[in-house]
Amino acid sequence: MFRPVGQAELDLIEATGFQTFPPRLPIQPIFYPVLDQAYAEQIARDWNTRDAASGHVGYVTRFQVARPFVDRYEVQVVGASRHRELWVPAEELEEFNGHIVGAIEVICQFKA
Repeated sequence: MFRPVGQAELDLIEATGFQTFPPRLPIQPIFYPVLDQAYAEQIARDWNTRDAASGHVGYVTRFQVARPFVDRYEVQVVGASRHRELWVPAEELEEFNGHIVGAIEVICQFKA
């Protein structure tokens, strides 16, 4: 799985030793990991780099989640067929984090 993030979110991930994603903000009811690297790169490159709150930088993180746990979430297609993501309710993110296998790694970076 992949997760496009800005600088602030990456800093919070780093603070956990690259083990968990930070809690969602009250205005963010869903945590959405994406299933396609190209889609994650598109978000990081085209959206995060334009956002001052993201520090005008976008990163793509890669991580694995235990299969039996992740299978509880239905794949959502949110545009083109490659725009596939999971919608994890914010209140389930802590449990989701507990099923991450290994470390969250940064695999690419984009700057404005």
